[in-house]
Amino acid sequence: MNGKTLKNAALGGILNNPVFVLVLGMCPTIAQSNNIVNAFGLGCATAAVLVFSNIAISLLRKVIPDKVRLPAYIVIIATFVTIVQMVISGFLPELYSSISSFIPLIVVNCIILGRAESFASKNGVLASAVDGLSMGIGFILAISLLGAVRQGLGALGLTLFVKPAGGFIVLGFVMALFNFLMGLYRNRRNSLMEA
Repeated sequence: MNGKTLKNAALGGILNNPVFVLVLGMCPTIAQSNNIVNAFGLGCATAAVLVFSNIAISLLRKVIPDKVRLPAYIVIIATFVTIVQMVISGFLPELYSSISSFIPLIVVNCIILGRAESFASKNGVLASAVDGLSMGIGFILAISLLGAVRQGLGALGLTLFVKPAGGFIVLGFVMALFNFLMGLYRNRRNSLMEA
């Protein structure tokens, strides 16, 4: 593993945000970003599964046969989802009652399967752990930002934005703003590198 791979893994969750750039995990993002508590809770649960499944898949990448690669990934991910579900239900019962229907869906979240296939199955444990943490933080930031905006708009009496249709509207505006700001950042970085 070289320093460039580790740096790219560390910055991946921000520069290639799983929600705003890669457009992954839209179902839980829209469904559970109606308030900041649910959004942050589901984001943390997803991030935990992402980190631990990336580590496990990276450790087992040379042992898992290609023919059963995806089913093996799903079994590994489902194991960590079950552990996270048990921890949340045991220690945070109020949060669990709010997001319990979405925790099992983490198993098939495109972010987790995508990182398992595109990164953890091809890289070492440290880089895979950093990638999982970075993508997890990116997901937490994205879903929490949407939760805060939607909850704030709902508190102002704009209840449409707390509902799923409003979630798509808010997501579109925040995604456009994020990509605009990232474009400015990349242009600035490129101009500094050329100077």
